[in-house]
Amino acid sequence: MKIIIIGTAYPYRGGLAAYNERLARQFVNEGHIVTIITFKLQYPGFLFPGKSQFLDGPAPEGLNIERIVNSINPFNWISVGYKIKKEKPDLLIFKYWIPLMAPCFGTIARIAKSNNHTKVISIFDNVIPHEKRPGDKAMTGYFAGCIDGAITMSQSVMEDLQIFCKDLPVKQSPHPLFDNFGPPAPRNEAILKLGLDPDFRYILFFGFIRAYKGLDLLIEAFSDTRLRNRKLKLLIAGEFYEDSTPYIDSIRKFNLENEIILFDRFINDDEVNLFFSVADLIVQPYRNATQSGVTQIAYHFEKPMLVTNVGGLKEIVPHGRCGYVVNTDPKEIADSITDFFENNRNVTFVTMIREEKEKYSWSRMTDSITEVYKKCLENDNTK
Repeated sequence: MKIIIIGTAYPYRGGLAAYNERLARQFVNEGHIVTIITFKLQYPGFLFPGKSQFLDGPAPEGLNIERIVNSINPFNWISVGYKIKKEKPDLLIFKYWIPLMAPCFGTIARIAKSNNHTKVISIFDNVIPHEKRPGDKAMTGYFAGCIDGAITMSQSVMEDLQIFCKDLPVKQSPHPLFDNFGPPAPRNEAILKLGLDPDFRYILFFGFIRAYKGLDLLIEAFSDTRLRNRKLKLLIAGEFYEDSTPYIDSIRKFNLENEIILFDRFINDDEVNLFFSVADLIVQPYRNATQSGVTQIAYHFEKPMLVTNVGGLKEIVPHGRCGYVVNTDPKEIADSITDFFENNRNVTFVTMIREEKEKYSWSRMTDSITEVYKKCLENDNTK
C-alpha cells in the first residue's frame, strides 16, 4: 500500500514521534511505501509547557519525513489536504492525542479523502484528554466525524470512542513495545554514566511531569519508614511540564533530599536505556491514564512495574505477574514497593514479563490497522 502517516515526528521529540517513526518503519519493513507528514509548527511556543519541542540529533535513517503542517493555519490545512488528495494514498493514518489538533486533522482528512480512494484511520491515544478544556467534545467530534476506521490501545479509550463513532470499524490493539531505545546497558556501566552509587537499588519514575501522573503520591509513599530503612533511592527522570515547586516542597517536607535524585530535563533517546538499566522497579502512580508508552519501554527492558488502577494501565500490567496494580493511595504504593524488595519478587516478575511482552509486537499493530482498512473497503462495497 501507499501509506501516509500524519503526526509528530523528527525533528520533534518525545513518545508521539517515537511511536509514529517506529510504526512507519514497521510498514516499510513489510514492503509498503510510507511517508510521514509532520509539523513545521506543532504548538505555538506559548502553548508548549516544556523547554524545547525539538531534538538535537540527526534525522532517523530510512524514513521519508516531510515537514509541511502548520497546526494553527487553516489555509495550510487546505493546501496539505489537496496535496494528499492528489497523491491518492491508499491509507491515511492520524495519531490523535489532543483535541487541539482536531480542526487541523479533520480538515486535512476531509479534503484528502474526497478523492474517493483514500481511507482515513486514526490511532487514538486519547479520546477524552487527561486535562479537560472547554470545546474538547466538539473538536473531537469534528475529527471523529471524518474517519473511516479507528484503532484504540485500551478498553477505556474504546469506550470513550463509542460516544463519537458507533458504526465504524474499530479494533483494540495494545500499544506495541518501544524497542527503539537499544538493548539494556550493563548495570555498572549505566550506574557510572549516570553518576549513581552502585551500592543502592533504584526505583524509577520516568517521563514528563504533570499533575495527572501522580508523582506527589509516589513522593509521599517513598517517605514510608519501611522504605527509609534500606539502601534504596527514587530516580525522577523527566522534564516538569508545570511548576516544580510543590514537588520540591514535598521532598523537603518528608526530608527526602538524600533519598530522591532528580533529573529535571528531557531524557534523550540514547540515555533511556541507562535509566531503565539501573532501575529495579518502574512506578507509574497516575491519577488517570489511557495507556502509557512508559510501560512499553519497561517491557522492552524487562523491568517489573507498579501502576495504579486507572484507565488501561491495569490491562497492560497483570497484577502479581509482571508487577503490581494498586489504588491511587500512597500507603498502597508503599506496601507494594516494600513487598517487592522484601520478598525478592524481581526474578518471578521478570520471567512473567518475558512471556507477556510477546503480545506487544509492532506487526500485531500493523495487522490490526490492515484489518480495519479491509473492513473500510468492505463497507464501501456494501453501500
